[in-house]
Amino acid sequence: MAVTCLLGVLAGNATSANAASTLEAVKEKGFLTCGVNTGLPGFSSPDEKGHWTGMDVDVCRAVAAATLGNAEKVRFIPLTAKERFTALQSGEIDLLSRNTTWTLTRDATLGLNFAGVAYYDGQGFMVKKSLGVSSAKELSGAAVCIQSGTTTELNLADYFRMGGMKYDPVVFDTSDAVAKGFDAGRCDVMTSDQSQLYALRLRLSRPAEAIVLPEIISKEPLGPLVRQGDDQWFNIVKWSLSAMINAEELGLSSANIDSKKMSKDPAIKRFLGMDGTKGSGMDLSDDWAWQIVRQVGNYGEVFDRNVGMASPLKIERGLNSLWSNGGIMYAPPFR
Repeated sequence: MAVTCLLGVLAGNATSANAASTLEAVKEKGFLTCGVNTGLPGFSSPDEKGHWTGMDVDVCRAVAAATLGNAEKVRFIPLTAKERFTALQSGEIDLLSRNTTWTLTRDATLGLNFAGVAYYDGQGFMVKKSLGVSSAKELSGAAVCIQSGTTTELNLADYFRMGGMKYDPVVFDTSDAVAKGFDAGRCDVMTSDQSQLYALRLRLSRPAEAIVLPEIISKEPLGPLVRQGDDQWFNIVKWSLSAMINAEELGLSSANIDSKKMSKDPAIKRFLGMDGTKGSGMDLSDDWAWQIVRQVGNYGEVFDRNVGMASPLKIERGLNSLWSNGGIMYAPPFR
C-alpha cells in the first residue's frame, strides 16, 4: 500500500540528507532510526510495553545487526501512509520499512530507492458474511472503506471502472480507522493489501464473521526504502534482506548458525564471512550476515513467527516461498 502524491519538491532534500554517509551517522549515534507502520499486526506493531514486532520490524533489526552488531539498537518511528516518504526524504529516519509497494512512480520521482522485496502481496476485499457475496464482481453499489493517500485508492477505482461497477468510497487516514469503520458498519467492504486484511480482521469485534474474497486485483511487492545518493547504505539494506533469504536457502537458521562455522560448504563459508569478499565491500564486519541470522533469523523464521503458521494470522507462504519451493522469493548469491 502506498502514498500516491509525488512529493517531488521534498525529493530534492534527499541529496542534502546524504551529505554524510548514512552508515557513519548510524554508527555515530549508536542506533538505527527506522520508519514503520503505526500498528499493523504481523508487520509492525507495538505491545503494551512498547516492544515492536513484525516482518517490517525484523528488516530494521536485521540492518541494525549488520551495521551495529546488535539487532535491538533500533529506534522505531511510527508513520502514517502520508508521512512516510517525507520522513525518509528529510532525513528524519535512516530507513523506511513500512508495508510500502514498489512502483515506477516512487522509484522515479521521490528521490528514494527500494532495496528489495520483503513480501509479495496483492490487493483484496473483505466483507461480512451477512452481506451474502462470494466474489468482488458482486460488489457494484457497495460502500467501500479505504485508506487515503494509497495505491489502494487507484487500484480500486481502476477495478470498478473496468468492471462497469459503481461504488461509494468511505475514506479514512489510517488502516486502524478503516478497520473500525468497517466494524461499525460504515461500509459494506474493506479493501487493502490482502496480508493487511488478515491482520486487520484480528481487530474486529467478531473476526469470524468476516471473510476475504478470492479476487486479487493488483501486484503489491512490499519492501524497504532508502534515500538515493548513498549507494553504500542502499547496498547494506539490500544485502541485509538478501542475507535472510539466502540463509533459508542454505539451511542456516538462528538455531544452527553457530554450528555451521565448521562447514566445508564454500557457499556457507562465504555467507559466514570466512571466505570471499567478507564485509569490507560495505564497510561492515566480516560476520555481518552471521549476526543477522543469529539475532533475527532467516526469512522463513521471520515469515513464520510474524504472519505464517506460528502467528495468529496463519498466512500461507504462497508466492513468498523460496523459488526452489514453488514461490518467487529469490535473492542474489553471496559470491
